[in-house]
Amino acid sequence: MNDSTRWGVAHIYSSYNNTIIHITDITGTETITLTSGGQVVKAHRLESSPTAAMTAAKKAADACIDKGIRGLHVKIKAPGGHNGPMNPGPGAQAAIRTLSRRGLKIGFIEDVTPIPHGGCRKKGGRRGRRV
Repeated sequence: MNDSTRWGVAHIYSSYNNTIIHITDITGTETITLTSGGQVVKAHRLESSPTAAMTAAKKAADACIDKGIRGLHVKIKAPGGHNGPMNPGPGAQAAIRTLSRRGLKIGFIEDVTPIPHGGCRKKGGRRGRRV
């Protein structure tokens, strides 16, 4: 890795309802840009689509390049917790692919989905969800 490359962190939150791309500096304290699928499509049902994620990532990548950031470490987050799905929605992969295609170097890709240990009781009752 080159010393001249300025790095940032792309926090990609991808659920089945939306994709949010939040790019910060390397410490994670200063926001460089924040875009989501809802900003780039008109219909609510399209917010989580890979197309919306690609457009949002394109917008975020352009803002990064304007501010002088050339490389990104990626942190992917799914809803997780004790009830949410543990795997990211359809927009996560499309967003990463678009960021790299815009000429940004991708450093490490990390999964930061919240994992419960103990905590609250899962919904569904004693005999589970009966379908």
